[in-house]
Amino acid sequence: RAAYCEKVILHEVMLGLKQYVILGAGLDTFCLRRPELKNSLEIFEIDYPATQEFKKKKLDDANFKIPGNLHFVPMDFTNKFSYQQLIDEGFENKKTFFSLLGVSYYLTKEENSRLIKDLFTKVPSGSSIVFDFADETLFKEKGMSNRVENMVKMASASGEPMKSCFTYYEIENILEKSGLLIYEHLSPAAINDLFFTNRTDYLSAFETIHYIHAIKK
Repeated sequence: RAAYCEKVILHEVMLGLKQYVILGAGLDTFCLRRPELKNSLEIFEIDYPATQEFKKKKLDDANFKIPGNLHFVPMDFTNKFSYQQLIDEGFENKKTFFSLLGVSYYLTKEENSRLIKDLFTKVPSGSSIVFDFADETLFKEKGMSNRVENMVKMASASGEPMKSCFTYYEIENILEKSGLLIYEHLSPAAINDLFFTNRTDYLSAFETIHYIHAIKK
């Protein structure tokens, strides 16, 4: 999913993109791996305060200097998204790219819908998002070596249960309500063809996970 997302954002940068917001950034390293973008792309990482402090310490321990175009925005966006916190870090009302990876399944359908709507209230036409979602087979599919079933069980046992899965129509409807159109949809089979075909190991695309690139009209 990171490879797909970065392929999309680098294309958007070629088209003049100036702002990138990473929701649930965790230990994301995009900014560090793309120093050539330091003067052309402002990057805003949103995550829990404790997670960001942990990341900052890890960067400091590894003697990494935080680039000037990287902005940390502490926020529990799964509870309430606040544009003011972004604006305080220099965010502007201009074309923006959002990434939301590994998050949607841990939110309810209503929370996902509200978040998408909130994200696109203060950005212009042409802004877009890449996110992944689990399809309607999530809680029925066992997957290769029971990996899907085990993922669901492990999430529940860890205290962060998976809460939602979607049909393509449901995703389309959520996006439409927020003024977005699906530009690209990758099914598990398409993901496998794009990223796993030439592998010589056992790895393959996850059976229930899809990728979406959607753009504001």
